[in-house]
Amino acid sequence: MQPVKTLFNAREATRPVILWLLVLTAVGAVVAVLTKQWCRVNAWPAAEQHLHMCYSDFTQLFGTRGMADKLFPYFTGLPPEQALEYPVLLAIVAGVTAMMIPGIGFSPERQLAYFDLNSALSFICWAVIVVAIAYAARHRSRDAIMVALAPGIILTSQLNWDLWAVMLATLGLLAFSRKHIVLAGVLLGLGAAAKLYPFFLFGAILVLCLRSGRMRHFWVSLASGVVAWLAVNVPFMLTAFEEWSRFYTFSGDRPAGNSSMWLAFAGTGMSGSTMSLLSNGLFGLACLGIAYLGLTAKRRPRMAQLAFLIVAAFLLLGKVYSPQFVMWLIPLYVLARPKWREFLVWQLVEVFHWAVVWLWSAKAVSDGGYFGGSWTIEILYGLGILAHMVMLIYICIKIVGDIRNPERDVVRADGTDDPLAGPIENAEDAFVLGAAKNS
Repeated sequence: MQPVKTLFNAREATRPVILWLLVLTAVGAVVAVLTKQWCRVNAWPAAEQHLHMCYSDFTQLFGTRGMADKLFPYFTGLPPEQALEYPVLLAIVAGVTAMMIPGIGFSPERQLAYFDLNSALSFICWAVIVVAIAYAARHRSRDAIMVALAPGIILTSQLNWDLWAVMLATLGLLAFSRKHIVLAGVLLGLGAAAKLYPFFLFGAILVLCLRSGRMRHFWVSLASGVVAWLAVNVPFMLTAFEEWSRFYTFSGDRPAGNSSMWLAFAGTGMSGSTMSLLSNGLFGLACLGIAYLGLTAKRRPRMAQLAFLIVAAFLLLGKVYSPQFVMWLIPLYVLARPKWREFLVWQLVEVFHWAVVWLWSAKAVSDGGYFGGSWTIEILYGLGILAHMVMLIYICIKIVGDIRNPERDVVRADGTDDPLAGPIENAEDAFVLGAAKNS
């Protein structure tokens, strides 16, 4: 038990600590594989994969987007409804891994090989995130255990390619904390080329640089991010613009998706584009509110606190909340408010939400073949959405309270300023709204 005791008492990310964190991540990955084992054995049959809660976009898109036939995303020649509506970097990952599967054409064996390869790569991303969190947390390296064994990651790591974006976002924050400003911008820009949310982390950097009067760091990081994003996107914009732009047009026009608050307006006849306009407007207002919070707090907030609030606002106000989106928030939570009991309650709520999503989708896909004639599943699904949103709002309120009352911040209890602040750590305030300058 000594290694376990050492890990739970660890402060710095020493080599033994990192080793044991990787062991725990491997344990989490094994459990993740077991949750998908029924589908691995039975080849993902249409409705049953939802009932057994082992659906994966890896296998679904491999067979329906031309990748089984070695057609590279954006250059398939398939009709629009079969196009891969993903950002460039994830499309590259999906296409390159498909090219690595021996043979051509769809078969259960090639489908399984594609799933296993992408699962393994996602697990590597997971391990990198855990190590990055251990180093970014500085004197609280043990908090990375939460990421290594997070139920939200165990259950959704093989659902989509999101862990690639989470890895790049986490590494970008780590690079900023180490004062590698250009590298931080590049990593966040690449993350935004995989999923949109890493781009929002520049908002946290903006607020902190504005408050400390060191805007050069923001502009350098942002410029680096834009260059990195363009470097990945421009080749596809020039050669397959319609296919490249489909992710953005699809996101804007699509109706309210699963687990979104906008499902409540589905019966009103409101179009997907109108919902997008309202959703984006509310998110913009939320960002302004978060900026105001950051610029008026008596002590400069920490990077992770602002980042969590921004991403949480995007998820709460967005038109879609897929189960794997919880992975966007887990590393940020561990850096923003590492409280074990609260974390476990949150994860249990997300597990409940995850389960009822698949029961609901099993009923929908089977045309009522499962759970037909009863509203129980719909009621549970509604409760899952409500519980997920209430818990996330509760965490946001607690983080706002930590910002307003920095003496309650557990990360700062040992005298630390902000482990992620990098070049602006311990800097004097230069711009504070509604208050005299703080030291």
